[in-house]
Amino acid sequence: MKVIAYGIRPSEKGLLAQANHKKHEITLISNPLSAETAFYAQGKEAVIVFAPSGVSGHALKVLAALGIRFIATRFDGPGPGSPGKGTAARLGILWANVTVPSTPGQAPSLEDLQRAAAQTIRQLDDWQLLA
Repeated sequence: MKVIAYGIRPSEKGLLAQANHKKHEITLISNPLSAETAFYAQGKEAVIVFAPSGVSGHALKVLAALGIRFIATRFDGPGPGSPGKGTAARLGILWANVTVPSTPGQAPSLEDLQRAAAQTIRQLDDWQLLA
């Protein structure tokens, strides 16, 4: 599956690549997802967003127009709700949340980040069966 990951932190690039085991073709960028950066998803099937608060309805419309069928969001702690989840559903984009448990005021542990990376790749594996 061809995937782009937005807003990925430098410290997490290796974790996601390691969890992926070269199964999916993932482009990793540090830019957050926005209506202005959504065009990077051209030619991809899925999007990973490492900051769901940045998933606007306008960005989702651009992604849908580009043919994106799947979006996985990743955030630390309980986080906010998924503001774009309803819009994504109306646009025919399947949405999944990957939550990294963390203690308020503390960064997630390496083990927590590894689990989140593995969970993200499992979600892509599941979606690949639907594609």
